[in-house]
Amino acid sequence: MRTLMLFVFGFASSWAADYELLLEDSDIFSPCTEPPPGSIGFHDAFDISDLVIDQDMDVIHLSESITSIWDVEPTDRISARFAIMHYSRGSWEPTVFSMATPDFCASMFDENQSWFKYWTKHISNRDEVMEKCFKTRGTVLRHNPFDLQLRLTDIRGATLSGRYKAVVTFEAVDEKDVPRRNSICFEIRGEAEKIN
Repeated sequence: MRTLMLFVFGFASSWAADYELLLEDSDIFSPCTEPPPGSIGFHDAFDISDLVIDQDMDVIHLSESITSIWDVEPTDRISARFAIMHYSRGSWEPTVFSMATPDFCASMFDENQSWFKYWTKHISNRDEVMEKCFKTRGTVLRHNPFDLQLRLTDIRGATLSGRYKAVVTFEAVDEKDVPRRNSICFEIRGEAEKIN
């Protein structure tokens, strides 16, 4: 999930540059600075004790599994939102880069979606996860080993500089279309550095 912030940067212009994202926190998944009421963090929703993460300069090596411990119902629909914020003049300001889906579980293996390219295509027990998603407590998401390079390439337009964060929110909605209060909210923070 940490590369979700990498695919949403983009500007329209004739000039392009490459950037490297330097993570602020080796733990990667930070609590939301302004969480929705009743929300929980990444580590409250997923047991990552079996996930192997090894960072080597600008490459993150991932393997093994995470287990859902989120307390929602298997019949719930999961909506997802990803928003990029920029730190400027002492506060986090929204950018124009965001994406949302009303039914993440139905589209998590859609090859046209960015999260498939960066994350879900590496899930090895795809059939089980397609059936249960992570809304069923105890579902294990097993990963084939893969590498993430925290690079933004061919970015056009204004220069990226300073601190950025991706705010990721998953919300369970019951069969009556009522959101549950224990949404998941976490942030991935880093600094954009131009490399060409």
